Amino acid sequence: MTTRSPWSCILWDVDGTIVDASVGILSRLDRCLTHFGHPAPTRAELVHWIGPPMYDSFQKNVGMTPEQATEAVTYYRALGKADGYTANVELYPGVGELIADIAAAGIPQATASSKPEVQVVALMEHFGLSEHMQAMAGATPDEKTLATKADIVAEALRRLRATGADTSRPILIGDRHHDVDGGAANGVPVIFVRWGFSWPHESEGAQAAVDSMVELRRLLLTDEV
Repeated sequence: MTTRSPWSCILWDVDGTIVDASVGILSRLDRCLTHFGHPAPTRAELVHWIGPPMYDSFQKNVGMTPEQATEAVTYYRALGKADGYTANVELYPGVGELIADIAAAGIPQATASSKPEVQVVALMEHFGLSEHMQAMAGATPDEKTLATKADIVAEALRRLRATGADTSRPILIGDRHHDVDGGAANGVPVIFVRWGFSWPHESEGAQAAVDSMVELRRLLLTDEV
């Protein structure tokens, strides 16, 4: 039996797709926003924070100026470094096995995350997934030079091509509207996963939406006799 995929390469969002980092994110936002004189978010309000670049979220969610947002990002990331990038982070059940099976089938994979790349790499290494990734793309530390999902998807594809990977039929797995938008900007269809932090309407424009890892597996891998 041979395992194949309809896709030549697979790109992965990280927060809300591969990992649940909500406990640590909520704690750091609490400390950061309180430090800058803003109310701490509730867990229900995390949907406004997880996914998009923090630089944008500080401006959109609490009305910071670009200069204040830059300062807040620096403070927030310092908290994350002190806490440890892998603290209070869990894999969504079944995603590690799926990524390993995709790698075993010979399908190139890469991350395409709005998280700072240093954190993406730390997480992939911590969970033993880096060996299955041909490229790991994330945001630059300032979250401005390389931050939009469109640019990060483009960078992930560029890095995959540099390894000799076939990028003619890519797919992006994500959980927020900016994943759908970023994929569309690069002509990359999106499979939207609903176990992350999102509103129901955010899947609009995705090629497919799934509620479970079993459903996602069926769209990414097929067995042939």
